[in-house]
Amino acid sequence: MQPQWPARLRDYFQQQADTFGNLLVDSFHFLALFVIGAITAWAAVITVGSLLSAERISIDDILLLFIYLELGSMVGIYFKTRQMPVRFLIYVAMTALTRLMISDISHHNEPGISVLYVSGAILLLAVSILIIGYYNAHFSGRDEAEALDTVTACAKAPAAENS
Repeated sequence: MQPQWPARLRDYFQQQADTFGNLLVDSFHFLALFVIGAITAWAAVITVGSLLSAERISIDDILLLFIYLELGSMVGIYFKTRQMPVRFLIYVAMTALTRLMISDISHHNEPGISVLYVSGAILLLAVSILIIGYYNAHFSGRDEAEALDTVTACAKAPAAENS
């Protein structure tokens, strides 16, 4: 018979290493998201300050504020649910592409083939949101569906508080 203590000692050290590793990963996530949230809020404040002092505000500026809003929402949802909704990243990409297209048209005054390319990219991103929504509704497990409900509830919570 071999002694049991080496296996128990190995299991104990493995459990301690896993716990410490999870603590480091969670700490990094929270720190990085806090920094991203703070920088996003600071950039939004700077943008609003420059918009208030500007003579005119363009649609580019408003779309930039929407990008800040979506990034802030994404960080807030992660802090509330501990899950990163991929849909919000796609919304940010769609808004950024829309901003690029509007900026390109307004500065060059004639839409070229690039407008078609950017429109196609926006359409592909919209289709990907539909695919993700369909997958979440039909094929995801119970935990993911509950997380999706939590994300939806978090997104609707401010609207319910204001009414």
